[in-house]
Amino acid sequence: MLKLKYKENTAGLLFLLPFLSGFLGFYIVPFIVSVAYTFTSGTAFRGRFVGFENYASVMESAAFQLALKNTFRFLAVSIPVIIALSYLLAGSLFKAFKGSRLFRSVFLFPLVVPIGAIVMFMNVFFSGNGVLNTLLSSMGLPAADSWLFGDRAFPVLVFLYVWKNCGYNVVLFLAGFNHIPKEMYEEAAVNGANRLQTQRFITVPMMRNSFFFVFVISIVNIFKSFREAYLIGGRIPHESIYMLQHFMTNNFTNLNYQRLSIASFFVFFVIFTLVFFLHRSWVKKGVSL
Repeated sequence: MLKLKYKENTAGLLFLLPFLSGFLGFYIVPFIVSVAYTFTSGTAFRGRFVGFENYASVMESAAFQLALKNTFRFLAVSIPVIIALSYLLAGSLFKAFKGSRLFRSVFLFPLVVPIGAIVMFMNVFFSGNGVLNTLLSSMGLPAADSWLFGDRAFPVLVFLYVWKNCGYNVVLFLAGFNHIPKEMYEEAAVNGANRLQTQRFITVPMMRNSFFFVFVISIVNIFKSFREAYLIGGRIPHESIYMLQHFMTNNFTNLNYQRLSIASFFVFFVIFTLVFFLHRSWVKKGVSL
């Protein structure tokens, strides 16, 4: 029996070995090197130890402060919008109606469209002589000189993020709706509960796990939306959409690995902190995750 268990453990370890090797080589080792970079000048293992001087330099940087402010602003605006919109759309699509399956597929189309095609469409639609300005002019409304390179670039980027990622969140919410027992709604109807009461006391509490997961995925997707901002505005976009990812990319181009490593750790810290405190608040409410 012990010999059989030993063989099973050995076989399992052998199957895990390729994954563990890749995880060690592509995640753990680069993480250690990045930590070394943040405390040295020059290269990680040959540079001079400078303590927290690199951290102080980055925190005092005007570019970093602007990127940090815009990133938190983007989080504060985009997360509530995409979660509320996704939840409302999922609630509407959950009720079977003619063409509901088609609509569910349509909301996933932005996920498979190449990012280059999306940005090209945005340039055609929001450029100075684009579709939006032409439509506004035909209605006698004032047109904007630039939607992508001025103060309006921020809402355009928020719109692009919500449009591209909303469909995935809708699918996650639909999966949550499917796990709510129909008997609960039937019993609530028998007891005279209206739609608002049903939402408050049945749907929302039963969907808390889905809300948590959608929140985490939405944060991760925000930090993946750099491609859109970069293709729209380039390395140095309008200051309203200059994000932490721009700061990291520009420092990577300049071979300033110390500032790049510190900024990447800060991104990790932001994501970890938001998810950690949300998880704690969920657990305190007695929600199993």
